[in-house]
Amino acid sequence: MSFRIDIFTIFGELVETMASASVIGRSRAAGTLDVRVHDLRMAATDRHRSVDDAPFGGGAGMVMMPQPLFDAVEAVDPPRPLFYLSPAGRRFDQAMASELASGTGFSMLCGRYEGVDERVCQHLVDGELSVGDVVLAGGESAALLVLEAVGRCVPGVLANEASSVEESFSDGLLEYPQYTRPAEFRGWPVPEVLLSGDHGRVARWRRAQSLARTIERRPDLIEARGGLSDEERELLAEHGLEAEL
Repeated sequence: MSFRIDIFTIFGELVETMASASVIGRSRAAGTLDVRVHDLRMAATDRHRSVDDAPFGGGAGMVMMPQPLFDAVEAVDPPRPLFYLSPAGRRFDQAMASELASGTGFSMLCGRYEGVDERVCQHLVDGELSVGDVVLAGGESAALLVLEAVGRCVPGVLANEASSVEESFSDGLLEYPQYTRPAEFRGWPVPEVLLSGDHGRVARWRRAQSLARTIERRPDLIEARGGLSDEERELLAEHGLEAEL
């Protein structure tokens, strides 16, 4: 059975274009992912297909009305949970991507303008989701980020299933450095261990590099893991990376 993701938006063509490309597009064509994009304006009741109005109490900007949003969602009965993409929501990360991918599907509602009527948040969606402490013009780019991150975790989407296991954040660490041909470029050589053919050595080097890179660039991730184990400290020392400690 396909993993289903529904996206509600006023910019369906934009979402469709991005969702039809690369690994997500190939998975849709193969039937592994069932991505459905719904135009919120189709549920509008006036001849202009309006989905927004001025806020009660005054203020700048427009607010998306509850009626078109409720009607659009209820007409489709999408997979739950349904998330409203908002900077006030739960912070989306790789752990949540894996969590969502372990189910059978979910849905996203893309806001625009100054946001949505609060009754949508209280009575229509199951929660709010944030992709970071930034303000965007709308939820479409955030929805596409979530779509790709979750889609890559769905079994059968990636040709090489090991790719998702070894990527950044899969073990609370950043990914190790990658190299390809030529073995030397402008006097900069590839680390010898990667040319050794010794898979055990390569694995230990990569682990050490992931630890060192995370300590340097994202120490908060190390803290979230409860710090370094004695084994990890020994691994860093083995590769001459004691300075990172």
